Amino acid sequence: MNKSSSASSLGPGGLDLTQAFFRPISRAAPPSPTKRHNKISVIGVGNVGMAIAQTILTQDLADELVLVDAKPEKLRGEMLDLQHAAAFLPRTKIHASVDYAITVGSDLCIVTAGARQNPGESRLNLLQRNVALFRNIIPPLAKYSPDTILLIVSNPVDVLTYVAWKLSGFPSNRVFGSGTNLDSSRFRFLMADHLDVNAQDVQAYIIGEHGDSSVALWSSISVGGVPVLSFLEKQQIAYEKETLEKIHKAVVDCAYEVISLKGYTSWAIGYSVANLARSILRDQRKVQPVSVLANGFYGVGGGDVFLSLPAQLGRSGVLGVTNVHLTDEEAQKLRDSAHTILEVQSQLNLGI
Repeated sequence: MNKSSSASSLGPGGLDLTQAFFRPISRAAPPSPTKRHNKISVIGVGNVGMAIAQTILTQDLADELVLVDAKPEKLRGEMLDLQHAAAFLPRTKIHASVDYAITVGSDLCIVTAGARQNPGESRLNLLQRNVALFRNIIPPLAKYSPDTILLIVSNPVDVLTYVAWKLSGFPSNRVFGSGTNLDSSRFRFLMADHLDVNAQDVQAYIIGEHGDSSVALWSSISVGGVPVLSFLEKQQIAYEKETLEKIHKAVVDCAYEVISLKGYTSWAIGYSVANLARSILRDQRKVQPVSVLANGFYGVGGGDVFLSLPAQLGRSGVLGVTNVHLTDEEAQKLRDSAHTILEVQSQLNLGI
């Protein structure tokens, strides 16, 4: 199944058609050593994995895109479907295989694979099954691409990012989760809608767990560079905390609503993860809220825990965590969120 969109074919007498079609330049210079060949591997070709793959292709983020999944028929079908769009896309070699050897030399490995929850199954049991799945995914990725960056999208993303970090043996800067990057986009959209402005002019973060214990950083929200809450206070404009909490609740409920309506989420997380891939591979050094090893930041302690913080991303992964001002209440909520994740991890008996 290791096929690409640019497979060469042989003509009569074994002549390579590429050589017959193009007349070579005898003194052509070798390829520039400064040009980088970007290879991205996406593990899991479900709705989320394919939305990510499709967005990566349309945004021309990779020279080579690899798809890996345990279902060979589904995998080949998705590969062919993407390859058939070659005339409408930037030139990208597309490969697919059930064998992780195909991921060798990847610059970025994006893991979306995960078990689905069975009717009546507890969240903890589902998590145990996903941990077992990761034991078969992460070690071969680390083996074939020892210098890669691991981006975890599978849920619950914070705990599974911790599991991936432990299983890979990588330094923490090269393992992070998609975390609250999408939650923050939803937050910015809802704030922009509430204030009737462009979402790109809104600076706002959701941090902590990608889940019910996430924390909205109201104190740091700005629109067009103007801090919102301090502006309202200076202008003596009244606002209700209840209104703010309703917006945060809407952020948390967004995913549940989409899932109840269409059965899954895909397009928004596809754009979110492609945006993270762009930040990494093009060394953009953008600040984005992603799930990172949070020990020692903002008073978080008690054990190794991954949760979302505004982090600077570049070619070597997570470059640092931004020193955003948190109120005492926000800092406490963040520590509570970390405690929630640590409690779940303590029940797993990981043995990693």
